[in-house]
Amino acid sequence: MAPTPDLTPAMRRSVSDRSLACLLLAPTIAVLFALTIYPLIYSIKISLQSESGNWTLQNFTRLISDHFFLSALAHTVVYAAIALTFEFLIGLGLALLLSAQMRGRSVFRSLLLVPMMLPAVVVGVVWRLILNSNFGALNGTIKGIGINTDALTWTGSPKLAMASVIVADVWQWTPFMFLILLAGLQAIPQEPYEAALIDGASGWQTFRHVTLPLLKPAILIALLLRTMDLLRVFDQIFILTEGGPGFATETVSLYIYRTAFRFSNFGYAAAMSFVLLLITNVISVGYIRFLRTNEARP
Repeated sequence: MAPTPDLTPAMRRSVSDRSLACLLLAPTIAVLFALTIYPLIYSIKISLQSESGNWTLQNFTRLISDHFFLSALAHTVVYAAIALTFEFLIGLGLALLLSAQMRGRSVFRSLLLVPMMLPAVVVGVVWRLILNSNFGALNGTIKGIGINTDALTWTGSPKLAMASVIVADVWQWTPFMFLILLAGLQAIPQEPYEAALIDGASGWQTFRHVTLPLLKPAILIALLLRTMDLLRVFDQIFILTEGGPGFATETVSLYIYRTAFRFSNFGYAAAMSFVLLLITNVISVGYIRFLRTNEARP
């Protein structure tokens, strides 16, 4: 048997560096496993088990016939679609307005970011006070102009509750959309605008054929981030309406919370969480593929 060759000093240093790197990474890996990997494995396990402990897909097949889950999913989609539309349109309008040279625009930009900096719990409490039908600022203002507000129970009416929580979300997160779109606008070079001006393009033509195509990556990133956040909305709606009145503003996240912590059905709640994760991933992949397809075009 041939003797093992001695390690050179360079090889010893390399082995020592790798050992030190593994030693330094060990606490991070342990924390990652404890906080991420283990809970993920455990939630997969309980989602595939019945209450008796048998392995089954019952929790997933039950979703198809659970009209409460389907209703919560419909509410989530409606909430996300309407809030995303308003946040994008208002955010784009503000970004276009405040990207132009105007006096005091830095002050306006700073003020616009204030709602986004507030915790969602604070925003929920503030809007709950504003929308209170008895002493809220909104009904008080409407009464001041001579309109009867007896029927305006903003968070107590099934017809008005969804609109109320959407308004609160739009108020808080439009600045986020504005910030990303403003950054995208400022990253556009001036040469295309100069060429459009020489060609005699109107303001609308310049926006449609120059600004919008060059702003598309920023638009898709903003829509992607807000869509993922809107699909898992919980805190604001929980504080404002708690999913009510009745089931009018119940979202998937709220239904998962009730199933897990009020009815102690953790397996079914885990199955709903994975379905919501799958829906979010499918939408996210669609955004990313659309972005890559448009970037690949000449």
